[in-house]
Amino acid sequence: MVLPVELAPTRQRLRAFLALVCTCALWGFSFPVMKTLGLHLSARDPGVSTWFVAAATLVVRFGSAAVLVALFGLPRPTSSEWRQGLWLGLFTGTGMLFQMDALSFTSASTSAFLTQGYIVILPIVAAIVTRALPSPKIALCVLTIASGLALLSGFDWSRLRLGRGETETLMAALCFAFQILCLDHSAYRANRTRVVSVLMFACIALLLVPVAIWTARSAVDAGLLFATPLAATLVFVLSVPCTVIAFSLMNRYQPEVSASEAGIIYGAEPLFASLLALFLPSLFAGLAGVSYANERLTHRLLLGGGLVIVANVLLQLPFGSARAR
Repeated sequence: MVLPVELAPTRQRLRAFLALVCTCALWGFSFPVMKTLGLHLSARDPGVSTWFVAAATLVVRFGSAAVLVALFGLPRPTSSEWRQGLWLGLFTGTGMLFQMDALSFTSASTSAFLTQGYIVILPIVAAIVTRALPSPKIALCVLTIASGLALLSGFDWSRLRLGRGETETLMAALCFAFQILCLDHSAYRANRTRVVSVLMFACIALLLVPVAIWTARSAVDAGLLFATPLAATLVFVLSVPCTVIAFSLMNRYQPEVSASEAGIIYGAEPLFASLLALFLPSLFAGLAGVSYANERLTHRLLLGGGLVIVANVLLQLPFGSARAR
């Protein structure tokens, strides 16, 4: 059943909004952390594959997250929880693999903004499913975001191609769109958050183990993530605040809003990432002994990011369609 946005309980919506904004802040923080870890490991072992660093980090990150959450007890999963956990693991794991590898080839703030490509994808999927054109408001927002993404990605119109980092980030955005739709599916509303989260975390780790093994040069690479206290600390930060807490909040509270509303709220992620990227890189660079300069507010970032923000604001204004789903 499709309900107007205003019928949802105000307190429940506010709680969900604040929880998902907190999720965005933790995700935004993870961007400079992931990039610092990649630079640190590459500096220690220049020949290491960026795919290995991405896959191995995610295996440890989500594998440890699965164990930590399961320590609080894991009831027997239902068939519905199995399905949702496995689908979420597949989409999230694939998306994050592309996203983390992309950070080796593009800036943290650009990657964070381009990840918002799922905001473009979600209305398109909805139009296909409902066999109805989107409302004028949705169409306007899609065009605005598409323009912002093109500017942020540095799309070369003369050669009609994207760089590796930007292309991989947009592929990640496609995976995250399906992740959001999976959480929004009405068939999974009765599923228990903790059970689904453990299954999701474990699925991601198991999915990426073969990638880590395939891209490793030798067994020595396996210890690279814990070769220094800093690397181990960064992995811990990614595993607990940025994974256990962030994804548990997402899995718990996103079903209380629609997929479209979730996409709007998640627009806060690149804002946090861009803000943190203005001062955290130089701090992390000093600790890691690598070259990682603070990002600057360039015209491309301001204009492209501004268009993404404007589109998110337009989606919340009371004109056009008033339906949440």
